[in-house]
Parts: sequence; structure tokens; C-alpha cells
Amino acid sequence: MKLKDHFRVAIFGSARIKKDDKNYKMIHNLAEKIGEQNMDVVTGGGPGIMEAASSGHKKGNVDHKSHSFGLLIKLPREQRSNHSLDIKKEFKYFSKRLDRFMELSNVVVVAPGGIGTLLELVYAWQLLQVKKKKGIPIILIGNQWKLLIQWMKQTQLKAKYIKKEDFDLVFPVKNIHEAMVIINDKYESYKK
Repeated sequence: MKLKDHFRVAIFGSARIKKDDKNYKMIHNLAEKIGEQNMDVVTGGGPGIMEAASSGHKKGNVDHKSHSFGLLIKLPREQRSNHSLDIKKEFKYFSKRLDRFMELSNVVVVAPGGIGTLLELVYAWQLLQVKKKKGIPIILIGNQWKLLIQWMKQTQLKAKYIKKEDFDLVFPVKNIHEAMVIINDKYESYKK
């Protein structure tokens, strides 16, 4: 896998989301903007949100100065890779795949998704919480995350299983414009 020094945005989300879904369109548009700025995008390489991100990136990457990475996972039922990937790598274990995501990424965007997406979010969040990784903003886009954060504050924070400062590591946003502000801010500090 190519590892040249380049700014990368990981995008996590459901493989089950279809092209006519508003979340698919939202991530496609976000990734197009990422591609326009010659930033790489890193996804799981499959369908749904991953395909939205890869195809959006391809549309925005008119100068061909950045790449779409697909970190695929071997599953009991075969998952196809999408056709907009530049670089693919397949993993047998989720843990190694998640480590690779975090090695490659400067920013993490978490779109709506299920158990796999939740795993990716919590793994990234914990690495930041225990300072195994630093300075990687986790952007939560989509309505489902508001309820998760609310539940965590009402249960885990109240029981003192987590600290208030742990919520400073995630950035819930309402739209792709707010997400791009965070991404661009991180990109500016990366270039220095």
C-alpha cells in the first residue's frame, strides 16, 4: 500500500445505505469537496457510505493528486469492493484493519451506520481518550449520533465511567459545511 506523506480523511458508515438515501448523497458531496482539495479519502472500500465517499472523491479529484484507499475486510458473505478505489488492501482481522485506519488518517468522519460503524467510532475515540493517538478530530455527521452522545452523558458520564473531557474529542456537526470547517482547520495545521 502506498504510504507517501499525504493528508487523509477516513470516512466510516453503513454498507447498507443505498444511492437514493440522503446520507449517501451527503457523504458523496463531502468526499467530492475533500477530493477537490487533493486530500486522500480512506474507507472500508465496500458499498453504501464507503462507495459514496469513494465515488464522491473521484468526482472531486480532477487533478488526480490524491487517492481513494479501500481497507476491505474478509467476511463470511463476500463483500464487493466499489469501483472508485485507487488503492485496496484486504484484512482478515477487524483489529488490524482498524489500526490501519488510524495509522493512515488525520481526520475521522463517522456517518450513519450500524454495529461496524459504531465499532469504528468507539475504537477511534478510545485511542484518543488514552492518548495512543493525538490530534485526530472525530466528526460525527448525521442525526443518530446526537442520541448516542445524549445517552452516554446520561448514563456513562453520570456514573463517572467517562469524563466530561472525553466529549471534547468528538465533534457533532449538522452538515458537510461544518465538517469541512473542521477538516480544513486540521489540514492547515498539518501543512505547517
